[in-house]
Amino acid sequence: MNTQTLSEYREVIELCKELFKNKTIDYGTAWRILRLPSITDQIFIKAQRIRSIQEKGIQRVSDPIQDEFIGIINYCLIALIQSEMAESEALEIPYEVLEPLYEKWVEDTRRLLENKNHDYGEAWRMMRVSSITDIILMKLYRIKQIEDNQGQTLVSEGVLANYQDIINYSVFCMIKLKGTNG
Repeated sequence: MNTQTLSEYREVIELCKELFKNKTIDYGTAWRILRLPSITDQIFIKAQRIRSIQEKGIQRVSDPIQDEFIGIINYCLIALIQSEMAESEALEIPYEVLEPLYEKWVEDTRRLLENKNHDYGEAWRMMRVSSITDIILMKLYRIKQIEDNQGQTLVSEGVLANYQDIINYSVFCMIKLKGTNG
């Protein structure tokens, strides 16, 4: 993968990880109570806000859309972590236990990006942030449909692969928005 892309990817993920760490310290792991469809809906809310701001051209809440992309990335990582944890496990999990799980999913997702980036030749760099936002929303609708079908698919990749794609698309948006106000 292009070394610039790898460097930019790591920079975005470090920003996300730092926020994840600080929120875990502040709030604990209250998200453990959420089922995967609830996490999907949290991601959907953030993506829908981004699209709404893009369409209206103005926003009334001052939180920049970059913060929403960070939230999408972290909620997707939470979903991936949650997917491998038993419901019976403790609600409160120390950050030191979560960090390796966070890193594992980041690494798996980065490898997926490397493979796709190789085949697509960094086509995302020519895309509009608004188009990438639409793709994120489409993938969320796919996840919701798979969840409504109790995880059953005939030919589609599963929920986890879609969360990983959403992470990568959100990282692309963060890279493209770097240095802008939204």
